[in-house]
Amino acid sequence: MTWNTTLVNSEKVNIEVWGYEETGEPYSESWQGDWRYLYSLTKDHPNNGSFKFVPKIAEGDFSRWELGAVRVSSSSYPDGKWNVQAAWSEDHALAWHLEESFRQNSAGWALDKCLAWDKLENELPNFLTEIINCPCTLAQARADTGRFHTDYGCDIEKGSVCTYHPGSVHCVRAIQATPKYAAGQQCCYDSTGAQVLTADSIGGSTPDRAHDWGSPPFKKPPRIPGQSHWVYDVLSFYYCCLWSDNCYYYFKHRPSSDCRRYQSPSSAVVFGDPHFITFDGVSYSFNGKGEYTLVRSEGKQLTVQGRTEPVKDSEKTINATKLTAVAMKEGSSDIIEVRLDRRNGLELLRNQQTLSFAEQTWMDLQGVFVFSPISTNVTVMFPSGAGVEVRRRGETMTTTVLLPEEFKNSTVGLLGKMNGDAKDDLALSNGQLVQNHSNPEELFSFGASWAVENTSALFTYDSENLLNAYYFAARHDPNFMPVFSVPENPDDPLNTQAAEICTGEGSQFCRYDILVGRSPLIGNATRVSFQSHVSLVDDLKPVISCGWLPPPANGKKQGTRYLQGAKVKFSCDDDYKLSGSEERTCQRNGKWSGEDASCSVPSKVAGIVAGSVVGALTLIVIITALILHSRKQKRKSSDSDEERSNTSKL
Repeated sequence: MTWNTTLVNSEKVNIEVWGYEETGEPYSESWQGDWRYLYSLTKDHPNNGSFKFVPKIAEGDFSRWELGAVRVSSSSYPDGKWNVQAAWSEDHALAWHLEESFRQNSAGWALDKCLAWDKLENELPNFLTEIINCPCTLAQARADTGRFHTDYGCDIEKGSVCTYHPGSVHCVRAIQATPKYAAGQQCCYDSTGAQVLTADSIGGSTPDRAHDWGSPPFKKPPRIPGQSHWVYDVLSFYYCCLWSDNCYYYFKHRPSSDCRRYQSPSSAVVFGDPHFITFDGVSYSFNGKGEYTLVRSEGKQLTVQGRTEPVKDSEKTINATKLTAVAMKEGSSDIIEVRLDRRNGLELLRNQQTLSFAEQTWMDLQGVFVFSPISTNVTVMFPSGAGVEVRRRGETMTTTVLLPEEFKNSTVGLLGKMNGDAKDDLALSNGQLVQNHSNPEELFSFGASWAVENTSALFTYDSENLLNAYYFAARHDPNFMPVFSVPENPDDPLNTQAAEICTGEGSQFCRYDILVGRSPLIGNATRVSFQSHVSLVDDLKPVISCGWLPPPANGKKQGTRYLQGAKVKFSCDDDYKLSGSEERTCQRNGKWSGEDASCSVPSKVAGIVAGSVVGALTLIVIITALILHSRKQKRKSSDSDEERSNTSKL
C-alpha cells in the first residue's frame, strides 16, 4: 500500500485497520452507524509512503467486520484516536482478513451471506415504489441535469470503465435521495444509447436502498454518504454476484426500473445580447439594462433572476446589453449566484460569499447541489428537480433552466409560462399578454415589467459600480434604450463576417450580436449557444417505451430494446413449439404488437410421449401379471407336493 506522505506530518506513522457497521433496527431511532478502530498493522513505521504486509485472518472477533478502511496517522497518537491528521484509504470490503471459513470455501461462505441478506431484504420496507423513473435514452439521461448526474463508476467521458456494469458505457444516478427511505436510483446505457436492464444483463442498472451520495441530515443510516450504500447495496453484490454465482437473489431486490413513466423536463435559455427561448419555444430578444426575473414559481418556491449590463467597446458606446450574472434559490435553500469574472471564467457566490471550487467539483449545500468541473461551467440542482446550467462562452454567459413536469402551469417571468401553449408565454407581470411578438417595442415593455423589486433581489452588491448602477438605482434603467433591429448598412466592415458566421436557423440573433454588438466573437458564441439549445431540446424529446418483454420458458428472445419501433424475436428450445407471436414490435400507443410467446411440447411429440408412457405402463402391468401368475403356480405346485408327502407318511 502507498500514501501521500505530505498528508501526515510525522517521521513515524501507525497503520491501522478501522471497521464500519450499522446497528439497531432499520428505519428506527436506534439505527446507528459506527466507525471503530480494530487493530494496527504496524506501528512506528517510517513515513516513506509505502508499506507491505501479508494479509492474514484477523484475531478475535475482528473478522466479523466486513467493511472498513486503512488509516495512516502519526505514531505520536495513541491507537484509534479520533479527529487527527491522517491519510485514509477508500472504503472497501475487508475480505483479506475474514475468518477461515471464507478462505476454505469462499463461494459457500458468500452464499450464506447472500441468503442472510435476502432474508433481511424480505423484512425491510419496499423502497422501489418511491424511486424516480429512469430516462429512456442515454441522450435524455445526460441532458436531464436537474435530476440526474454522472455515476463516476461508469463515465463515458472517462473511457467507460464500467467494472460493475459490463456492457454499459455510461450510468447516471438520481441526484436526490427519495424522501422517505433515502433510496437512490441508477440508470445505465449501452453504446446504442439504450437502457441496460438487469432482467437482460448482469451489467444492468440497479436502484439502491441507500443513496451512494447520502442525503440530509447525513449522520444516520441509511443517509450516511458512501458507507450506508456499501452496507446495503455493495457488499450484497459481492456476496451474491462477485464471490458466488447467485445474482438472482440480488436482482430480485434490485431490479432495473424501465422508463415507461419517465417524463422529460422542459428547457428554456438566455444567451448572447441577450436572446431568450421560452419553455414553450417562443424566441425573442430583450436588451434592457437591469435585474429581471427569469423564472419564478410560487408553488415550488423557485426563483431565478438575471442581471444585464451594457456591452462595452473601447471605441464607442453600444446600445445593447448582455447577461452578466444569475442568482437563484428554492425555498429556504442557500442563494447561489454565478457571474462573469475578469479571468475568462465564472465566479460563484453562496449567500453573498465567494465559493471556491479549486479543490473539488461538487458541493452539497443547504437545499442545493452545485457542480463545477471547470471554471466556465456551473450546474445548480434543487430538490424539486429544477436545474440551472450556466456556461461561459467568450464574453457572454448562457443560462439554461430545466424544469420537470411538476412545474407545469406554475411559472412566470421572462422565460414564459411552461404549459405547452406558446400563445400565453409572453405575459407582463400584471398578466397582460404581448399581442405582437414581432414588435420590439412591445417586447421591451414586456421585459421591463419583470424588473425585480428591492425586497426580492437575490444579487450581491460588492462594488461601488454595482451599488450605484443597480442597488441604489431603478432595477430597470428607463434611460437605457437599445437598438431594436439590425441596421442595414452595406458599408459595414462586419457584414462579411456576419454572413460567414451567421447561417441557418437562429441566424438573426447572431447577426444582431455582430452588427449591433460589434463583436464577431459574441456572434459566434451566440450561434453555438443557439445550436446547443436546439440539440438539448432534441435530446429531451419524449420517446415511447413499451416496457420489458421476458423470454418464454424453455425458449429465448433476441433483442433488448423496448422503445417505439423496436422488434423482439422469440424462439424455443429443441423439441418445443412456439405459440403466440414469433416477433413483436413496440407500437406508437406504447403496447407490443402480437401476442405473448410461449413454448410447449408439440402435440405429435406429446402423443409419442403419451403413447410411450401408456406402452410402458402396459408392459409393466403385463410383467407384473406374469410374475404374480408364476408365483401363484409355484404356490400351487408347492401345496400339491406337500399334500402328496403327507399322504405318503400316512
